[in-house]
Amino acid sequence: MISRLLRLIPPGTIAVGAGLGLLGIASYVHLAVAGHSLSGTDYNSLSVLWSIVFTLGIGVFMPIEQEVARVVAARHSQGLPPGPVLARGVTVAAAMLAVLVLAVTAGRQLLADHLFHGDGTMVTVLVGALAAMAVAYTTRGVLSGLQLFPWYGTQLGIDGGLRIVMVALLGLAGVTSPIWYGVVLVVAPLASVLLTLPPVLRAIGGGAPVAWATLLRGLGLLTASSLLSQVVVNVGVINLQLLAPSDTAAAGALLSALVLVRIPLFVFGSMQASLLPGLATTATTGDQAGFYGLLRRAVGIVTALGLTGAVGAVLLGPWLVGVLFDAPGVLGHGDFAWLAAATLAYLWAMVLGQALLALDRHRAQALAWTVGVAALIIVTLLPAPVILRVELAYTIGSVIVAATMAVLLRGGIRRPPTPPLTDAVTPAVSGGIR
Repeated sequence: MISRLLRLIPPGTIAVGAGLGLLGIASYVHLAVAGHSLSGTDYNSLSVLWSIVFTLGIGVFMPIEQEVARVVAARHSQGLPPGPVLARGVTVAAAMLAVLVLAVTAGRQLLADHLFHGDGTMVTVLVGALAAMAVAYTTRGVLSGLQLFPWYGTQLGIDGGLRIVMVALLGLAGVTSPIWYGVVLVVAPLASVLLTLPPVLRAIGGGAPVAWATLLRGLGLLTASSLLSQVVVNVGVINLQLLAPSDTAAAGALLSALVLVRIPLFVFGSMQASLLPGLATTATTGDQAGFYGLLRRAVGIVTALGLTGAVGAVLLGPWLVGVLFDAPGVLGHGDFAWLAAATLAYLWAMVLGQALLALDRHRAQALAWTVGVAALIIVTLLPAPVILRVELAYTIGSVIVAATMAVLLRGGIRRPPTPPLTDAVTPAVSGGIR
């Protein structure tokens, strides 16, 4: 039975999942040790740093990883080396990092005064952490595209393991400066890249440069999709605070509830890195049966994952948020049902979005997220109790995104499969809206 279940998941899911799990544990350990070691003001500075680093890191550099993985996987299926793709990917990541660094540097004093209690060193740490994430995401794109998932998982695991060791040493040494806890976000990712660089260097190879359009034509749309997807999944608490600023109990309870119901989204991350290159490979080779077979298996897995999480959340959610987060009892089983349904639909959207990316339909993915955000805004403005409006907006927005993507995917793989091996540019493998 276990062997049959393992054959259903995309290759590399377990390796990536193990690394991602350790990285997730490291995040909890990092914040827990810092919380016990730092003063309230210093912990607030670290929390702000943490939020900025991961918001910008995911929103800006994750799309680069996905695009590098897509193009590398397509070239790999044709026997072409990833070196030219990596060269372009590093250049793009460096350019986007430069923009961020210039913006942070220009507003250094403003950021220090308003976010870090006047400590300009924390702004320097912010720049270093963003640089580390740029390097990490770019190299992970190559590892993912080449389906070197044990190495991909190893990089995540080393990152997480080093964070745990470093913050433990800081805690034992009695360090009370937020700067050093922030430096962990610089050192750990960079060290993990250096220790997993050999397979990337061995596989680089040469060849003619990849045309800029191959990597850039979908990057802007992909970044827009990434930001819009974060709006769908994260804007609920913000909207609740805007619509009912005096109801702080409801906002805290909703945030606690969302932490619980989104556990399946964290688990999905272990499959996401291997799903995109698998879909891209079957799309590039014209294997329509393989493409939709993998897509159906992925949808089935996240459906089972979402339903399992939903049952636990609906039955135990109201009790768990009180025990784990000391949240006020303002949300009932029905509230958790809406949030769990939204999370399930969001999981579908994440899988279907990967399929659109594999088919090079970045515009279709961005369109789906735009339609979903529009629906979310409309529902949020309807006359109804505020909490219900926020829950329905998350649910309806996610459902519409998933449904729109499903419709846009019906076009199938329309282009001829494999181009000549002499062509150094990976062609678009898509039809319909692009």
